[in-house]
Amino acid sequence: MADCLFCRIAAGDLPAYRLYEDAHILAFLDLHPVREGHALVIPKAHHVWFEDLPEDLAARITHCAQDLARAMKRLYGVPRVGMAFTGIHVPHAHAHVVPMHHVHDMTSMAYLGEGLDGFSAPPQLPVETMVEVAERLRAALDRG
Repeated sequence: MADCLFCRIAAGDLPAYRLYEDAHILAFLDLHPVREGHALVIPKAHHVWFEDLPEDLAARITHCAQDLARAMKRLYGVPRVGMAFTGIHVPHAHAHVVPMHHVHDMTSMAYLGEGLDGFSAPPQLPVETMVEVAERLRAALDRG
């Protein structure tokens, strides 16, 4: 797509700090990193939603993210690296791979009840609700 930022980066029309590339995916540094080394892994083909990625392409992205995570652990000495698919700012499926120096480097506001120095577990749902949610999701998966 000519107007998609990530498609333009993948095509080489816009610069990027490229980390890895093959015929199907591209990994590059995020211009607005959560932490130094924060990388994005994208499919070169335009897919808006991560759930629409073909399985083999999603696996390729995950494998690349795993390779990046191992490199980040060696380079930054961090105990964990987070990966999350989002699509908040650019409507092109992309995985964020972030070396986690702090427990909140990839945290939702749901975990910040105690502020930045704590880590609050969101409240648990009642058992009956959990059972119902699980049943509904399983049924939805069976139809999918």
